[in-house]
Parts: sequence; C-alpha cells; structure tokens
Amino acid sequence: MTDALEAKKLLIRAVECDQSGRILEAQSLYQDGIAKLMSFVSSEPDEQRRKGFLTRIKEYMDRADAIKARVNGKLMLGEVVAHISIEENDTGYDYVQLFGKYMTDKTVEILIEEPYLTQNYQYQNLIRFLELAVTNCSGFKYLRLITKQDTANVDQQRTNLGQIKADLERRNVAFHIKYEDSLHDRKIYLSNGYIIKIGRGLHFYKANNPLYSIGLTNYRYRKCLQTDVDIWRNSSTGN
Repeated sequence: MTDALEAKKLLIRAVECDQSGRILEAQSLYQDGIAKLMSFVSSEPDEQRRKGFLTRIKEYMDRADAIKARVNGKLMLGEVVAHISIEENDTGYDYVQLFGKYMTDKTVEILIEEPYLTQNYQYQNLIRFLELAVTNCSGFKYLRLITKQDTANVDQQRTNLGQIKADLERRNVAFHIKYEDSLHDRKIYLSNGYIIKIGRGLHFYKANNPLYSIGLTNYRYRKCLQTDVDIWRNSSTGN
C-alpha cells in the first residue's frame, strides 16, 4: 500500500496547489502522483478496484493536461517591457539592477531554464539569483529548475543541487529538478507574469581579476560578457 498512500498524499497536495493557483507545483505533483498510482494499480488483483483506480487516474490525467496547457500559455511571450544591451566589460549589472523590480511578493512560483550548471561559479550565480528571490518575493513557494545533466560529474551535480534543495525546503520553498539534455534556450518565468530572457542565461559575469578586488562579492562592480536581456510581460497574465 506504500505507493497508494504516497500517491494519495501527492494528489491531495496537487489539488490544493491547483486550487490556489500554484500551477507549476500542481503540474509536478500530478505527474508524480499519477506515476505512483499507476505503479500501485498494475499490481492490484481485484478487477473492480482496478477499474475504479483507472477511472480516477483518467480524471487526474485530464486535469494534469489542462494544467500543462495553462503552463504553456503562461510561457508564451507577450510584450517586451524592457530591453538591456550589455556590452563587453560593462559594469553596473547586478541581478538586482537588471530585474529585481520585477520579482515581487506576487511571485509565488519560478521556473528557471538554465542549460549549464557544471562549474562552481555557475552554482554561485544560481544561489545569487535565489537570494534575490527569497529577499524580494515574500510569497515564494515553488522553484522548478530545468537543466542539462553534467555527464562528467553526475554525483557532484546532484550533491550541489541537493544542498540547494534542502536549504530551500527549510525555507518552505519546494524545489523540483528536471534534466533535459536537449535544452538550449535560457529563460526565467515568474508567476506574476514576467519572463526574463538573457542571451547567456545567468552566467554573463567575468571572473574577478585580480580575485581580491572590488567586484568579488558585489556583482554590480563585476565586468560582464556581451549579452542582451529582454523582460517580457505575458499576455495571458490574470487568466
């Protein structure tokens, strides 16, 4: 009964998130709950009970498909509200200056599509962004990260992301990680309707040189690589 009980817990949480508008988290919970329930049903010997479970699974799958359509709609670009061109060696572009004002207490869920998380500085950039999210977004409850698997250092990547996951969960933020090896585009979706597209993703800062100089911890003074930043407002916000 372990799978059945776990599925029940996941699906109850999915419905709660669904009803409260946390569609990213609901989508993940529906998917996990359905998978658990399918595993249980496959070993259920009673035909009538199995039919009952399959009917409920169909209902959950229909709801999960509806949420998937909503999520896809939210990720469609609407109008550009800001465009920033960062030139090679420019300074003054900390995350706070770039998009801090769009990360508000109405940002409950965040989706980050960032293909490259293999180097220490890349994890540090992710942490810097999450520090901004925790600071600015008082209602922040769910993070979904889509990235490529670091095939050369799978265990280290899982360890690093596991530490971030544990820390967020201590702050009552659920963290779902999805590995997608074909991922190329970089994008950050905020549930208050803004979409942040950066040509280089989060990783447009140069290494501080020399190391112990201004810009080591305050990235407003860190030199940048050339990139473009576009902030979009989703046209389906409020639907």
